[in-house]
Amino acid sequence: MEASRDPWAARTRKGGHVPMSEMVFGAVPVLAAVLTGLFAGLFLSFSMAVMPGLARAGDRAMIESMQGINTAILNPLFAVVFVGAPVAALGSTALYASSGSLRPLVWSGAGLALLLAAVVVTFAVNVPRNNSLDQAGTAERLRDPAAVRAAFEPGWVRWNNVRSLASVAALVCSVMALLPA
Repeated sequence: MEASRDPWAARTRKGGHVPMSEMVFGAVPVLAAVLTGLFAGLFLSFSMAVMPGLARAGDRAMIESMQGINTAILNPLFAVVFVGAPVAALGSTALYASSGSLRPLVWSGAGLALLLAAVVVTFAVNVPRNNSLDQAGTAERLRDPAAVRAAFEPGWVRWNNVRSLASVAALVCSVMALLPA
C-alpha cells in the first residue's frame, strides 16, 4: 500500500509509533464487529442447522438434545460472545460519539440497538422456554413428550429466527461503521 493511502503511515513516520488511544479507537470497533459476527453466527447456526435437524428427530430425542444443548452452551466462550458483543458495541458507539463522527456513530448505534433486541428476545422468550423444557423433566420419563415439544419448539424456533435476523443486521451495521465514508 502506498504511504499516502495508508492511514497509519503519517502517524508512524512522525514518531515511529501509533498512540495507544488511536489503537484503542481502531481496535474496539473491530472487536465489536468480530464478536457480533460470532453472536450472529451462533443464533444463525440454530436457525440453519440445529433446529431443522432436531425437527427430524423424535420427540424424546429432540427434548433430550435441547436439554443437553441448554446445559452445554453455558460456558465461558459463550459468555464472552454473548456479553462481549453488546459491551464492545457499546464501547464502539461511545468512541464514535466522542469523536463526532456521525456516519459510523449511526451505524454503530443501530448495531448496538439490534444486538440489545436479540438479547431481550433471548431473556424474554428463549430462556424461559429453555427453563420450561428443563423443568419438564428428563425425556425418558415424560408421559407426553409430544405435548412438551409442542409447547417448546414452535415459539422457540420463531423467536430464534427473530434474534438471528436482528444479530445478522447488527453485524452488517457494525461492518458499515468500519467502512470509510
